Amino acid sequence: MKSSDLRNLTTEELTSKEEDLKVEFFNLKMQFATGKLENPMKLRALRREIARVKTINMERQAKSSTN
Repeated sequence: MKSSDLRNLTTEELTSKEEDLKVEFFNLKMQFATGKLENPMKLRALRREIARVKTINMERQAKSSTN
């Protein structure tokens, strides 16, 4: 998902999305550890997606605390 799409989500939706991505990341790590993950690049992409969501959340928190 692009960051522009993520910015259109509400804060609650972003938090929910982050939790879902963390669960998915955990599952992929387990698959990787057992050797069943077909595409290890999914881990990298998912890690970056989590970082995008966290960054947008932090930007919103900083914006609301300064106002």
